[in-house]
Amino acid sequence: MSKCSHGVVMAVSSDFLAHLEELLAGLGRLRVKTMFGGASLSVDDAAFALVFGETLYLKVDDDTRAAFEAEGSAPFTYAMKDGRTGILHYWSLPERALDDPDEALRWARLGLEAAYRARKPKTKKGRAMRGDIGPGPWDG
Repeated sequence: MSKCSHGVVMAVSSDFLAHLEELLAGLGRLRVKTMFGGASLSVDDAAFALVFGETLYLKVDDDTRAAFEAEGSAPFTYAMKDGRTGILHYWSLPERALDDPDEALRWARLGLEAAYRARKPKTKKGRAMRGDIGPGPWDG
């Protein structure tokens, strides 16, 4: 079971999930999936957020991490069985955005964009692969 950064097992409140669904309605069809005492949020099969307790964590990457750091957000951390602390690429929604739909959507879109970027297949050199590389021996 996952623990929050304070080491306490957190369950997701159905009232908080309902608030988030309303707050993030402008993103599109939001899918909520419960897991490990929390929940994941996705749009178009792109998981962009985690919810534990009363905290929304949005996906970050190298392009968005600095914005979350500048707002004083914190990464989602959890205690591992061996005593180490694990850190995921999800950071808390800035507190001021929790009751402001426009601000919440702005931050959630950053998380969604990071989730979309993470889904793109990479080549060995780290560049995104082209969808159609043209005819070749693989065409049958």
